[in-house]
Amino acid sequence: MNNRILKIATCQFAVSASIKRNAQQICAQMRKAKRGGAEIAHFPECALAGYIGFDFPNFDGFDWELLEKETANITALAGKLKLWIALGSVHRLGSGKISNCMYLIGPDGKIADRYDKRFCTAGELRRFKPGNRFVFFTINGVKCALLICFDLRFPEIYRALYKQGVNCIFQSFYNARQKGPSVHTHIMRQTMQCHAATNHFWVSMSNASGYYSPYPSCFIQPDGVIAGQLKQNKAGVMVNAVDLSKKFYDPMAGFREIAITGKLSNG
Repeated sequence: MNNRILKIATCQFAVSASIKRNAQQICAQMRKAKRGGAEIAHFPECALAGYIGFDFPNFDGFDWELLEKETANITALAGKLKLWIALGSVHRLGSGKISNCMYLIGPDGKIADRYDKRFCTAGELRRFKPGNRFVFFTINGVKCALLICFDLRFPEIYRALYKQGVNCIFQSFYNARQKGPSVHTHIMRQTMQCHAATNHFWVSMSNASGYYSPYPSCFIQPDGVIAGQLKQNKAGVMVNAVDLSKKFYDPMAGFREIAITGKLSNG
């Protein structure tokens, strides 16, 4: 392992209603990520479970037993490959509540933590209970955090993560199975680039690739530049490296902190 360097596999595939098919894709891409030298593989929102409202209408008859079985298979494979995994899924909270979550799976083959999507859309609030905490983890000296899709719309989240000293964001999306290009084509990557540049973050942005996906998964540098991008509407894995020794254009350096304190002038 190289200190302050983290190799990330950003993965995408056509997430479906079939938990078994999703699991097969995830496991295949985990193996490909490992062959590519990655230390962590990052998957889309609800990658294992499928996304309610698009892949299936509701949770009536949902196969929770199969979801638990395939989750266990994925964690076991992570242990075998010695690979970290950021996996989109859903989680039963009890009392009939469900969260839209990301499991953080360690290279020891165990679930290390779980992030529950903090901001749900109006439609999701009918089905999911939002989370109320961040998940932080450090690999090779790189401090990381997990986020999911609609969290993107709230810049306060990214400022809070900046204050916590986060270096890299793993953000999972499900913007897929649309009729064609949409407003998301023009704003999602661009908003993520803005969050990266204004907070000096690295970003792995994983999106499902089911037709039609308005934008592909990408990897963003702290200056906001997209350093790597997968092909649109096509399954794929790309490996990029966070390197904290690299210097990037940051015109906010020296002024960011005073703005955060509420001083909205550097005069």
